[in-house]
Amino acid sequence: MLILAIDTALEACAACVLDTAAGKPVALESLPMPRGHAEALMPLIARVIKDAGIGFDRLDRIAVTTGPGSFTGLRVGLSAARGIALAASKPAVGVTTLSAYAAPLVSEASEHPIISAIDARHDHVYFQVVGGNGNSLIRPRIAPVAEALAASRLGAPRLVGNAAKLLAERWPAQALPPVKIEQQPAPDIMWVAWLGAAANPNTAPARPYYLRAPDAKPQAGAVARATQAAP
Repeated sequence: MLILAIDTALEACAACVLDTAAGKPVALESLPMPRGHAEALMPLIARVIKDAGIGFDRLDRIAVTTGPGSFTGLRVGLSAARGIALAASKPAVGVTTLSAYAAPLVSEASEHPIISAIDARHDHVYFQVVGGNGNSLIRPRIAPVAEALAASRLGAPRLVGNAAKLLAERWPAQALPPVKIEQQPAPDIMWVAWLGAAANPNTAPARPYYLRAPDAKPQAGAVARATQAAP
């Protein structure tokens, strides 16, 4: 199976073509990029496809990170994935950013729980906790940092994500310390591809996984006028 994976959710613009039969990516590019994904993504994908030596018609599916992450970045990646899937008549699947962070640690089959954490600002994080075997212990959510730190009751964890150091610096003194701290600005695009290969297109749609509503909201006056105009 040939998978095109795309990630623009956080601070990278990345794409990868994974050949699952060979067990490795045949082309990959990842650029550190806090912003500017819209201008960089399509040329980057074109380079990756060229390096892979294939056309879009050879792909079996497209995988894309769905969030949580930057609202703008997510829209860029999802739009590209959907457009390519439509043009190539291939399925598109979504992979959450938190799962992509956890995947390489799950592959190590350790006994320690894994906390994936993304900085949501204002002393909040997006986080989830899975066991060393990948079983869900705490479902994905946005919460105050203090709530994420309460997961210390589950035992000495491995921390991963762009908020891994944030949690480590505030880890409760009385709790078992983290056994691994993996501060990463974005997940490894190769693992986005592997998760995309394993995903079911019927249950893993390529649509945003925000965990919270956008910051921009209609003004009260506009809502009132819309209500008055409704039949």
